[in-house]
Amino acid sequence: MKKLSIVCLAVVLTVVAVAAQKQKYGVTVTADRKTDFTAFKNYSWDTASWPALDKGVNQQIVDAVDRELKRLGLEKRESGPTDVQIRYAAQRRTDTDTHADARATDLPTYAVGTLVVLMRESGSGKEVYRARVDKPIDLAPDKLKVTIDEVVAEMFAKYPTRTRK
Repeated sequence: MKKLSIVCLAVVLTVVAVAAQKQKYGVTVTADRKTDFTAFKNYSWDTASWPALDKGVNQQIVDAVDRELKRLGLEKRESGPTDVQIRYAAQRRTDTDTHADARATDLPTYAVGTLVVLMRESGSGKEVYRARVDKPIDLAPDKLKVTIDEVVAEMFAKYPTRTRK
C-alpha cells in the first residue's frame, strides 16, 4: 500500500511539472454573476494600482483602459463618489522556449507581458470584474502601444454589458 501511494505521488508530481512548463497565453475574464453592470455609470482610478515601471507604458495602459470604459458608457471622475474603482497591475517577464531544438546551446527567449485590470464596487470594495492577459510582446515602443491597445480591447470585449456582434 505504501509503495502504491509513493508511485501515485510520483505520477502526480510528474504531471504537474509537465503541465507547469506549458505556457498559456491569452485573456481570462471573471465577472461577478450577481452584479448589475448596467447600474455602473462612473469610475475613478484606485491609487493602489501596481503600475508599469516605465511611465510612458503606464500612461498608455491607463489611456487604453479609459478608452474602453468610455466605450462601455462609463464616465471617468477625478474626484467625488463613483460607482466603481479601477486598478491595474503590469509585469514583464522573460519566457524560454523549452520546445526548441534540444541540441541548441541557448534556448530562445522572448518577452511576455502580464496585465491585470480589476474593477471594484466603491462602497463595498467587492471585486466585480477581473481581466488578465498574458501575451508575448515586442518591446519596440511603436509596437508596444499597438499591443497595449489590442490587449485592453480584448480584456473588455467580454464585459457583461458589451453587445455581442
